[in-house]
Amino acid sequence: MPARVPFLVLLLGTSVGLTGLLAQALGAGGWTALKALILLAFLPVGFWLGVCIGNAVPGFLVLITARRAARAMLPVRGDIETSQIRLRTAVAVAVRNEDMAAVLPPLVRLLAGLDDPEHFVGWILSDTQDPALAAAEMGAVARAACPLMYRRRPDNTGYKAGNVMDFLDHHAAGFDLVLMLDADSAMSADAVRRLVRIMQVDPTLGLVQHLTTGQPARAAFPRLFQFGMRAGMRVWSIGQALWQGRAGPYWGHNAIFRAAPFREHCRLAPLADGSVILSHDQVEAARLSAAGWGVVVWAEDAGSYEANPPAMPEFLHRDGRWLAGNMQYRHLLMAPGFTAMGRWQLLQAMLMFAGAPLYVAIYVMAVVLAVAQPEAGIGEATMLLAVLWPLALYAPKLLGYLETMLFPTRRQAYGGARRFAAGAAVEIVFTLLLDAVSYVSKTQALLRLALGAKPGWLPQARRDRGVAWAEALRLYWPHTALGVASFGALLIANPWFALVALPFAGGLLAAVPLCVLTSSPLVSRWLCARGVAAFPEEINRPRA
Repeated sequence: MPARVPFLVLLLGTSVGLTGLLAQALGAGGWTALKALILLAFLPVGFWLGVCIGNAVPGFLVLITARRAARAMLPVRGDIETSQIRLRTAVAVAVRNEDMAAVLPPLVRLLAGLDDPEHFVGWILSDTQDPALAAAEMGAVARAACPLMYRRRPDNTGYKAGNVMDFLDHHAAGFDLVLMLDADSAMSADAVRRLVRIMQVDPTLGLVQHLTTGQPARAAFPRLFQFGMRAGMRVWSIGQALWQGRAGPYWGHNAIFRAAPFREHCRLAPLADGSVILSHDQVEAARLSAAGWGVVVWAEDAGSYEANPPAMPEFLHRDGRWLAGNMQYRHLLMAPGFTAMGRWQLLQAMLMFAGAPLYVAIYVMAVVLAVAQPEAGIGEATMLLAVLWPLALYAPKLLGYLETMLFPTRRQAYGGARRFAAGAAVEIVFTLLLDAVSYVSKTQALLRLALGAKPGWLPQARRDRGVAWAEALRLYWPHTALGVASFGALLIANPWFALVALPFAGGLLAAVPLCVLTSSPLVSRWLCARGVAAFPEEINRPRA
């Protein structure tokens, strides 16, 4: 409980402070129904901003004071670096209609690095239904450079969660642990051995999630996105681990779990309406915690990777899938079988997406208010809020950048201070533009769900590609239209209003060119040639 006090103080202080600042800004000139609606819509947003600060500030302080922050936050005693491997682990990759030429090489490299077939056995868990694709999978596995086991289900009931549970029910005999990988996952042998040793030294742990970062990418969109994500997730995960302890998250891949308790406690029944739980991972973590098993994070940003979507349409489509899955948690918040922390994990996962329509609503209502009262002007409270709001929202990332700049060895790993600062500057502009587009797209997705659209779980597109102007315009004309209408109205009402709204409105106005340019091979080559937003793994890659 003492470790949670700083988080709660920061959360409440930030939320109450920013809400009070907004109330002060709106209160000038008297209250109206529209102003009250803006303040009401901000309450959950302010709460989320408090969560960001509550995780970011402690995480940053641990990172700059602890000798090895990931080890300091791990509630486990014992040797996790050199002890002998005793437990037997299934290294399992879940696939469905995937290109095996991309899936197999990182798995084969991992198994070759482990070089221990007695304790590590590779598995392909296929949910592919097309017989021709399945035959290609089996052929690729048979030709792999190391022995691999292959299992294909006759149907894909329960999607990935059902795939994993079927493996545990029928094929996992003799395995103590399962290392769960996605089709785009890559892990180092050292990282995997460490996860196994963590499980060995603490038999009360049910799952260890490794912090996962993006694989070095050449395409501009994933390159910029994961550069910022790596900085933010490092701080966020350390801060979160500080107060969540043994009731941490599970992200569905690049994690290891104990086979028997997972099989016993993580079997997911359909929801009351018969629909399958799509975002299964956090529910499984909450179930393990409720059963008394520890769920922890190894928050080190090396040795565990995933590929991110190659362009903006694929990224926003993935967000839509995650949104549909996470919003299902509303049916589970009051269901039996969860601890208070487990319910918090589900609520937090919902808030990541539920805030999007509130951002859009606040923006639209603020535009209407500005047009209706152009003489009101912009007070000090409004200006201060315009600065503090994004600082709170992006605090994990900004503090992650600061932490890297503070330590010479980390700066040098990114190619030095100038190169790292250039990458951070470009990424911040990219994120400001992208987030506005993302909020509108998430709002559209939520509206579709509210109108009865059925969420699906289609395979993810992973190949780099360019996006033509016509496709970008077809996808993002609503975003552009909202940007033109709102920004134009603010310019007419009061140019100062337009200036304050520019971080959000600018993203809407730039939606189409942002989509095209961040998928452009020319832009991608320019970034790579100058090392902008390069990862340490790219800069320090061994030469052939």
